[in-house]
Amino acid sequence: MVEHDLSTSGDVIERMAEVARAAIQEFEFGEGSTVELLNVSENATFLVRNNAGEKAILRVHRLGYHTTHEIESELDWMEALRLEASVRTPKVFASIDGRRVVSIREPRMDNERQCVMFEFLDGDAPQEQDLESFEQLGSLTARMHQHARNWSMPKHFSRFHWDLDSAFGSNCRWGRWQDGLGVGIEEKRILRRLEETLRNRLLLFGKSSDRYGLIHADTRLANLLVTPFGVSVIDFDDCGFSWYLYDLATAVSFFEDSPQVPELIDRWLQGYRSVAVLPEEDEQEIWTFILFRRLLLVAWIGSHGAAEIAQELGASYTVRSCELAERYLGDVR
Repeated sequence: MVEHDLSTSGDVIERMAEVARAAIQEFEFGEGSTVELLNVSENATFLVRNNAGEKAILRVHRLGYHTTHEIESELDWMEALRLEASVRTPKVFASIDGRRVVSIREPRMDNERQCVMFEFLDGDAPQEQDLESFEQLGSLTARMHQHARNWSMPKHFSRFHWDLDSAFGSNCRWGRWQDGLGVGIEEKRILRRLEETLRNRLLLFGKSSDRYGLIHADTRLANLLVTPFGVSVIDFDDCGFSWYLYDLATAVSFFEDSPQVPELIDRWLQGYRSVAVLPEEDEQEIWTFILFRRLLLVAWIGSHGAAEIAQELGASYTVRSCELAERYLGDVR
């Protein structure tokens, strides 16, 4: 399991703010630049302002999740999507000496944190009940998938996989679902059956190039910015290789049990099919991917107890996951 170092303790936040203040000195963003913490989840995100009122976004990375080379690969795809597929992604600011990824030693610690400065994009995240935004998300996702299928990746492009091994293997990326909040004997029984079923169905589904490739891997509505002029996609930090339908599953993260999800899926599919083909046999496995993501999130909540959303959802997310699992397992018999 990868070490997750972020917490909401004041000391950690202050050290990351010091990293951010040091990092902006590496960029020609303007005199009087200041940083203001926007949020802490996996990484810490800061709003940067200069004396001219211009804004940018600075991302200070968690420890031990990505190498600098992997972050460079993320930025390569973001740029290619913007230039080649008309997908609006934030531009990346280069440092004074031309680096896109700047490493800053963390105060009072024996490590460095990677930092990236992005263009500030206007817009608001759509609401869960916004059907039109889900249709836009479907078409946008299809454009990203089409680009990924046809893109000539840079020779040294490197991103991780969201597959069975990363979810359930000996070095599962977000930890073990067995260590999730509220996972007792009965919950383990149900979720173990779910994992076994997911494994079998995804092995049968396979990883052919029409089903598996480079994806965003976190297309939650929080990572969309809607304006009257279009939709922007942000936060490619988890982008990597997985099944294309995993992107749909991530779109309903944390509210998979909402009664509106089937209608949201329908609108996403309308948008997707307006751009690209999605075979009916693939569509039959949508809930397999939703439950796959849900089980990953049970593990994530267990290993990210300091995150605000993990505290908010807590053990109740596991309880509702078991209810979803029972329903799914009954349907796929």
